[in-house]
Amino acid sequence: MSLSFFTSPQFLFTSESVTEGHPDKLCDQISDAVLDAILAKDPMGRVACETTVTTGLVVVLGEITTSCYVDIPAIVRETIRKIGYTNANYGIDCSTCGIIVSIKEQSRDIDEAVSLSLETRANTSRYDDAEKLGAGDQGMMVGFACTETPELMPLPISLAHALCKRLTMVRKEGIIPYLRPDGKSQVTVEYAYGAPKRIHTVVLSAQHKEAVKHQQIERDLRKHVIDVVIPPSLLDANTKYHINPSGQFVIGGPNADTGLTGRKILVDTYGGSARHGGGAFSGKDPTKVDRTAAYAARYVAKNLVAAGLADRVEVQISYAIGVAHPISVSVETFQTGKVPDQVIEGLINEHFDLRPGALIRDLDLRRPIYGPTAAYGHFGRDDLDLPWEKLDKADILRQEAFANAKTVR
Repeated sequence: MSLSFFTSPQFLFTSESVTEGHPDKLCDQISDAVLDAILAKDPMGRVACETTVTTGLVVVLGEITTSCYVDIPAIVRETIRKIGYTNANYGIDCSTCGIIVSIKEQSRDIDEAVSLSLETRANTSRYDDAEKLGAGDQGMMVGFACTETPELMPLPISLAHALCKRLTMVRKEGIIPYLRPDGKSQVTVEYAYGAPKRIHTVVLSAQHKEAVKHQQIERDLRKHVIDVVIPPSLLDANTKYHINPSGQFVIGGPNADTGLTGRKILVDTYGGSARHGGGAFSGKDPTKVDRTAAYAARYVAKNLVAAGLADRVEVQISYAIGVAHPISVSVETFQTGKVPDQVIEGLINEHFDLRPGALIRDLDLRRPIYGPTAAYGHFGRDDLDLPWEKLDKADILRQEAFANAKTVR
């Protein structure tokens, strides 16, 4: 976040979300449904599953090494059905769409590097299980937390997700019966000196049945979605609303846009409020640090903020493929820290074991828990019991931080 965010009396920041029927999110959900199906039978399975969709066609491809069998076409059809694509006129039909599966095993070179870390290979006489597993790839992963919302997420992305979740709910429950699965939201928040002040603009686009008039769509979405989700205290006479600004949104889903796994990484994370390492999450088993270390970084950042050590925390972790220990761990508190950053960094090193094997063990990640995260964000989900959202280290961090801070000063 730029310095002007904290120093300006008027700073605008925007985040977007998409519904579960968006073509890219459809792909994320299929990829994670395949992952969950494998982990349910083979917790040690190695999965890198990608999906792409277009008019009438789903293609599932990637690298999977597992001891079990899962019926991928059946998983694809059931995922599409649950989202609501049961008619070709909506964008794709779960019963009649074509499905192509092209899967091969994980590279032997990668498998060997992950299964036996550099540290273990260098000292084969002694190691623990967490030391044995090497990182599944190189890269840097970022976690973030802030005090803007109860779930310690940035306000713009929290509201954008809430709008899309509500949009899906009113469709599925028949409150607005003419809606279709595709949709998007966007929220612009006006900040004053780093604190949310008001909602500047709300954008909401929803796929709909052809015969519905635009005026009715505007009226219904305002009443049943926006006014239910956005706190009235954040709205004023100057708040702008753009509801289906394209005018008509009848053609949607894969019939309108090709979808691809991993193309909504800012929707998945913090809506642009924090930096991003670049790696996507969906379809990847826990040995892939793109996913596991991003969850760990959120876990660290959230506990630091919950402990009261800073109002805004960004944690970056980097890895080398086949190496168990992180290459670097850094923390940024954006001058909101209540104790010196060096104290916080020391606490991270002391209380968080960031080796991939330790993260899988401590967060119990070899479970089929990933499908629900593939829409409406991986973080700040108070509707899901996600291990990286727990605050089990906040108390000890608070106690030790302020004791250590006195020593440092």
